[in-house]
Amino acid sequence: MEGKRILYVTTEMTPYFPENPMSSQALELPKVMQSNGADVRIFMPKFGVINERRHQLHEVIRLSGMNMIVNDLDQPLIIKVASVPGERLQVYFIDNEEYFKRKEVYTDKDGVLCSDNDERAIFFAKGVLETVKKLNWKPDVVHVMGWMSSLLPVYLKKYYADDPFFSDSKVVVSIFDNGFEGELDQNLVEKLTFDEVEGDIKKYLEKPTHLGMIQASLQYADAVAKGEEVIPQDVKEYIESQNISLLDYYDKDQVKEVYNNFYIEEVMNSN
Repeated sequence: MEGKRILYVTTEMTPYFPENPMSSQALELPKVMQSNGADVRIFMPKFGVINERRHQLHEVIRLSGMNMIVNDLDQPLIIKVASVPGERLQVYFIDNEEYFKRKEVYTDKDGVLCSDNDERAIFFAKGVLETVKKLNWKPDVVHVMGWMSSLLPVYLKKYYADDPFFSDSKVVVSIFDNGFEGELDQNLVEKLTFDEVEGDIKKYLEKPTHLGMIQASLQYADAVAKGEEVIPQDVKEYIESQNISLLDYYDKDQVKEVYNNFYIEEVMNSN
């Protein structure tokens, strides 16, 4: 992947989140691909639990100031950035007071899903892609991690379908065991329709469960990978039923060689 551009989009990453399979891989994979010569960018939401002072986040004024329209409402986009300690990696944070200032990540203090998780996912997807365009940095590969990133492949392939900026970008979806119980807002399909994001995904998101979100993202994925050894059974069964090629899980000692070959042979050559 020498000289290729890889955009990593994750909802959790160490050291900004406690260590878990997703947050660890969101750090390790960009590190090893950068060491392989890839040009790497990382994006994640600036959830309220992330301590800005401790992690030395600062706003990037030249990238902030855009408004993302979500369900016919203008929401200001704020971009912050931080450097990973001890690494040559920068992380861009998508921020907005309405969606990400609160301390809750996915659920409230009682464990109930945040009622606007669907809009947070839309804002995150559009915010990442608009910021990448503003950077004038065309990704060869867009690798998404976490269900709140699931709408990014949808927006990239549908909302930006006629935009030559992303016409050659390939999408990888990593599957993790970080699902949720219940459903997101029942009006998600209507909110996507407002952005003229329609088509096959409607059948998956009429009842926006965790499985439905993953199914929607997989419709627009060029390749799929296991982010950890155990993934949700319903997602596993769906992948098997659709005969989707799935890269197995590999620990960090094997990631460098495996993913370099995966990106070159499977992702970049996909139709």
